[in-house]
Amino acid sequence: MKPLRIALVAAGLDGAAGGQAIQAHLLVQRLREAGHHVVFLPIDPPFPRGLRWLKRVRFARTLVNQALYIPSLRRLREVDSVHVFSASYGSFFLAPAPAIAAARLLRRRVVLNYHSGEAADHLERDGFWLAPWMRRVDALVVPSRFLRRVFERHGYRALVIPNAVDLSAFDFPQRVHGGARLLATRNLERIYGLDTVLQAVARLRERHPEVSLTLAGSGSQEGALRRLAARLGVNVTFTGRVAPEKMPELYRQADVLLNASVVDNQPLSILEAFASGLPVVTTATGDIASLVSDGETGLLVPAGDPDRMARAASRLLDDPLLAERLGRQARARAAAHAWSAVCPLWEAVLRRAPEAPAGHPVELPRMAQRGRR
Repeated sequence: MKPLRIALVAAGLDGAAGGQAIQAHLLVQRLREAGHHVVFLPIDPPFPRGLRWLKRVRFARTLVNQALYIPSLRRLREVDSVHVFSASYGSFFLAPAPAIAAARLLRRRVVLNYHSGEAADHLERDGFWLAPWMRRVDALVVPSRFLRRVFERHGYRALVIPNAVDLSAFDFPQRVHGGARLLATRNLERIYGLDTVLQAVARLRERHPEVSLTLAGSGSQEGALRRLAARLGVNVTFTGRVAPEKMPELYRQADVLLNASVVDNQPLSILEAFASGLPVVTTATGDIASLVSDGETGLLVPAGDPDRMARAASRLLDDPLLAERLGRQARARAAAHAWSAVCPLWEAVLRRAPEAPAGHPVELPRMAQRGRR
C-alpha cells in the first residue's frame, strides 16, 4: 500500500513536555518506522539563540513563537494529510487554528486530535468561536469515550482512537515486598491535585514511617508544593521535568503510583504505570473510570480526599500479593493501547483522500452540524 504523506502539528519535547507531546512524538516515530513520510511541525519552535531570553516575557514570548510557528506551516505543501494535536482555551486559537486555516487553504485533509480533559468547559465558554474551525476539519479524533460524549453533547461526532504506549520501553520488574516508594508523574499544576497527594503521604507516614514520594514534573505550582511538603514534613523528591526515555526507570523503582487529578481525560502517566505493572491509586476523573477498574487494575478514590488516598495506598503497601495482582492485570489491560493495536486505526483515518470541498467534512467520521446541544 502506498506510504502516507503526513504533517503532524503538536508541541515539541523541549520545556515542560506533557502527555500530548510524548504521544505526538511516539506517533511520529512509529509512523516513520512503518514507512510513511512524516513532517513534524512543532507549535513551540526553538527560539534563536539571541532571543531565548524572551521566553521569560509572557506576551513577547507568544509573539515570537507565532512569528516562528506560522511561517513553518508552509511545509504543509509537502503532505496530503495534516494531523493537528489540540488542547483547550486560548492555545486552540494560537496553535490548531492556524494549522487548520493553512491546511484548508492548501486543500489538505485535516484531522483534529483533541486531548484536553477541559473540553466540556472549553466548548461551553468558547463554542461560538470554535464552531467555524470545527466545521473545517475532516475528522475529529479523541482518545476516549468520555471526550466523545462531551463533543456529542455539543453537536459534534468524534472517532475514538486511544492513546498509545510503547510497551517495549517498559518492563514488569519483581518488586521488593515491604517497599514504600510512591510516585506521581504529572505536571505541577492545580488540576492534578498534587497537594492532595502530599497530604495523603503525610497521613500515610503514621502507618509507614519509611514512606517516600517522587514528584516527576514541572509547572507553576512547584513553589507552593515545595512549601506544603516542608510544612507537612514529608520525604519528597522533586525531579523536575524527566525526559521520556528516563521515565521507565522511575516506574521500575516505585511501588505505587498516586494520581489525584480533578480534571483529566486518559492520562499517559497511568498507561505507562500499567505498562510497568505498577499498581495505581487514582481518582476517577474524566476517562480514568473506564481505564481503571476498581479492585482489578487499580484502586479508585474520590477527588480531593487525602484520607481515602492514604488508606488505599496503605492497603497496597500492606498486601504485596494484591499489589502484584493489580499490576499484572494492569499490564494486560495496557495491551489495548500498544502501537500494534493503535497504528491501523490512525492509518485508516489518515489515508482517506479529501473527497469534499474545503470546509466540508468527509466520511469517517462525518462532523455533525453545529447547533444542537
